[in-house]
Amino acid sequence: MPVNTRGAIVRSAPGKYEVVDLVSDDPRPGELQVELAASGMCHSDDHLATGDLPMGHYPMCGGHEGAGVVTAVGPNTKGFTEGDHVVFSFLPACGRCRWCASGMSYLCDLGAGLLVGARFDDPESFRFSLPDGTPVGQMCGLGTFAEVTTVNVESAVKIPDDIPLDVACLTGCGVGTGWGTAVQAGEVAPGDTVIVMGIGGIGINAVQGAAHAGASHVIAVDPVAFKREKAMELGATEAFESIEEADEFAKSVTNGQGADKSLITIGVTTGEHVAQAFAATRKAGRVVVTGLGNIQEVGLPISIGELTLFAKEIKGALFGDSNPHTDILKMLRLYQEGDLKLDELVTKRYSLDEVNQGYEDMHAGKNIRGVIVY
Repeated sequence: MPVNTRGAIVRSAPGKYEVVDLVSDDPRPGELQVELAASGMCHSDDHLATGDLPMGHYPMCGGHEGAGVVTAVGPNTKGFTEGDHVVFSFLPACGRCRWCASGMSYLCDLGAGLLVGARFDDPESFRFSLPDGTPVGQMCGLGTFAEVTTVNVESAVKIPDDIPLDVACLTGCGVGTGWGTAVQAGEVAPGDTVIVMGIGGIGINAVQGAAHAGASHVIAVDPVAFKREKAMELGATEAFESIEEADEFAKSVTNGQGADKSLITIGVTTGEHVAQAFAATRKAGRVVVTGLGNIQEVGLPISIGELTLFAKEIKGALFGDSNPHTDILKMLRLYQEGDLKLDELVTKRYSLDEVNQGYEDMHAGKNIRGVIVY
């Protein structure tokens, strides 16, 4: 039987989240129904509300960083049983397309439907609805701002039962994206000088990743003092209020060359931010762009000559080039072994009804990561 639940939806963008009654359908073949334990409050879900990420369907239930317990398994669905603990990956991975077969499941073809909110193989098939029958989309096919959700198995990763779900949820987006930005997409190496621009839920994990990879200098940049302090606690060696100060310091410790890697993890990224990182990076260095802004804006104010003659590289990164079905478990193992901090990332826990307060706190610079606990 379909399950009555509650969730936070956006009816149109720009707009605010509204907590409403929802109906979560029974799982069909290849699907799971999951009772959520917790959901991280990622900036991308705020982009949903502001309209920076236009959705293919409204109303849309937000949330894509969640963890919970399987309560029902669809017919003929192998690999899962009721009671399994799962973390959701905001990027589904089919395991069969060109990208999955090439070890780049973060680019799986199923990702084409992430912003539609329906099933990945049928843009007219929804699993959430309002009590009057109106279809409701699920952010990234998940909708973790709901107490119960129905998802594709391609989006679920089974995890050990002894890992706390209220921190495990963070590995489904923020931790993997930030850690991978440094370790995988950035290929930070021992002895590198690294600049991390923007210390939020993504940037703080880029700091952790760069430190873990052996960087000599992990230079955090953020205008908010609280975030600079957290960066120093979790692996940064220096922290500055502006990119200009970070650029000057990086050049002072590299004989004027600049950072080996500059990682952009700003919540609302612009072309100017990319240009600033580009200028702070040495010859043959790499700029990794992970942050999102208005996805319809175009143009980078950089010198083509500098790009060519200095052989610099600008690279985009989705989920930090992490492969969810292997790297989420790897990150959780690092957490269990004490090499990756998760508990320290959670600044405040909220109820579902406090979702808008959580995003107000994020905009005010009070949170590294807010988490909704059910």
